[in-house]
Amino acid sequence: MSLLVVALDVPTGEEALRIAGAIHPHVDGFKVGLELLMGEGPGIVSRIAALGAPVFVDAKLHDIPNTVAGAARRLGSLGARWVTVHASGGEEMIRTAVDALTTSSEGDAGILAVTVLTSLDEARLEAVGFSQGPAAHVTAMARLAAAAGAEGVVCAVPEAASVKVLDLDLIVATPGIRPAGSDSADQKRVATPGDAIEAGADLLVVGRPIIAASDPAAAAVSISQEIAAAVSTTGASHAG
Repeated sequence: MSLLVVALDVPTGEEALRIAGAIHPHVDGFKVGLELLMGEGPGIVSRIAALGAPVFVDAKLHDIPNTVAGAARRLGSLGARWVTVHASGGEEMIRTAVDALTTSSEGDAGILAVTVLTSLDEARLEAVGFSQGPAAHVTAMARLAAAAGAEGVVCAVPEAASVKVLDLDLIVATPGIRPAGSDSADQKRVATPGDAIEAGADLLVVGRPIIAASDPAAAAVSISQEIAAAVSTTGASHAG
C-alpha cells in the first residue's frame, strides 16, 4: 500500500477540520501532531476520525512504560488508527504501548515507532550521541520495534529501503515528503513522492505543501496524482 496522509499541523481544531473537510475526498488519512493535540486537546482525534479517514496520531510518546501505555490506551479509545512512540524508549515501552492500544481499539490500531527524526542529519545525530549514522540507527530501531510488536516504523525516505529489506513485516511511514521543487523548510532529509514510493514507503506524510497551499484541495489532488504515477511506474499498490 502507498497512502497519502496529510499532516494537519495547525494550532486549532477549527482550522484542522476546515482543511480536512476540504481535502478528505482526495487523501487517504490525516496526521494529528503535537501542535494540534496541545492546542485543541485529544478529543480532536475523534472529530477528525468522524470524517471517515484513518487518523495517524503523531504523539511521539516517550516515558516510562506505564505512562506511555495510559496515553496510548486513551488515544486508541478516541479512534486513532496509528499512534507513534519513540523507539529509543526501549522494547518494554513499545510493547506496553502496543498492548494498551490494541486493547482500547479492539485490535483496530497499531503502534508506529519513530526511529530518527527527519530534522536530524548525520552531523546532528552524532551531536546527540549516536555515532552509527542514520541508516544503521534506523535499522537497529526497526528490529527493536518489530520484536516489540509494533505495526511499523517512521523514518526518512533514504532509510525506508533499508527497513524493507529486513523483511520484518513492518509498514514504513515517511515524513518530509515534498513535491519536486518545494522548500524543505526545517527538515534536513526530504524526498519527493516518487523517491518514497521507489524506497517502499507505505504511508507518505505531507504537510505544508498541502495545508499551506492557496488551494489545499487542488494541492492534494496534484500530490495524489504524483503518487499514483509513481506507483504505476514501480508496480506498487496505492489505495488513494
